[in-house]
Amino acid sequence: MPDIVIAFFLLGLIAGLLKSDLQVPKSIYETLSMLLMLVLGLKGGLSLHQAIATEQTDGIAMSLLLVAALGVLLPLLCYPILKHGVKLSVDNAASIAAHYGSVSAGTFAVALAMAERHSLTLAPATTLYLVMLELPAIIVMLWWHKKLTGQGNNSSILREALTARGVLLLGSGVLIGVLYGPTGLEPIAPALIGGFKTMLALFLLEMGLCTAKVCWPVPVQHWRLVAFAAVAPFILAWAGIAVGLFLGLPEGSTFVLGALTASASYIAAPAAVRAAIPQADIGLATLASLGVTFPVNVLFGLSLYGQWVSWFY
Repeated sequence: MPDIVIAFFLLGLIAGLLKSDLQVPKSIYETLSMLLMLVLGLKGGLSLHQAIATEQTDGIAMSLLLVAALGVLLPLLCYPILKHGVKLSVDNAASIAAHYGSVSAGTFAVALAMAERHSLTLAPATTLYLVMLELPAIIVMLWWHKKLTGQGNNSSILREALTARGVLLLGSGVLIGVLYGPTGLEPIAPALIGGFKTMLALFLLEMGLCTAKVCWPVPVQHWRLVAFAAVAPFILAWAGIAVGLFLGLPEGSTFVLGALTASASYIAAPAAVRAAIPQADIGLATLASLGVTFPVNVLFGLSLYGQWVSWFY
């Protein structure tokens, strides 16, 4: 049986395809997405707090640098494929490459829940991989678009990336978790950290509804983009797995890193791209990242990446 949270995604997807009136109010969805980002940051901060307390911080800086390098490399690799293979404009190719270099916090949350369910060991800095992939990918692709077109400015690109809601909540959560530790967080831990899977299940219910809206009816006129979005995760996952193996990360962290590189952003990247590349069609990026790649990963990909990783451990 798949993880229980994936059942909620299927419920939303089926309800959306059946044109049900089921819906998650926008205010609740916004609250859930904010809480998930904060809780992910807190969980990562608690792990780092424990690592610092036990002086187990060797290799963290190197791992974060290599993960950040992935965030730079992946969108630059995706851009020519999207430009010449999928035949998109410069604006849309740069936009979608930024989405695929960046990562999905929802996919990360599901992968983390799966790793915890199977008792896979996670490195203390695993949550930071989310930030280290997301920021460089957005910045480098928007810079690349500026270089090609001469539009936008570096200060606005950096500001949009650093002040994005997800980045602020993740970073703040990590900092709070490191500073306060388990004892300081004890009063709020049952509601936030204890309620992580409940929040994730409701979030995925809404994601299922959103996916149904985006991908039905099937957009056959964009078949090249749909094919890219369906195939890319299974190739990109190996970039994260390879880096995890090179760094000697524990099995859970290698799995999560592979899941991250296989994913595409649909929260942070759209906000940054909308501001920096207004000519880009955000609907195309949403179709690819949320309509195709997200369900491919949640329904099939994550289980497969877990099997791939297990071959090496």
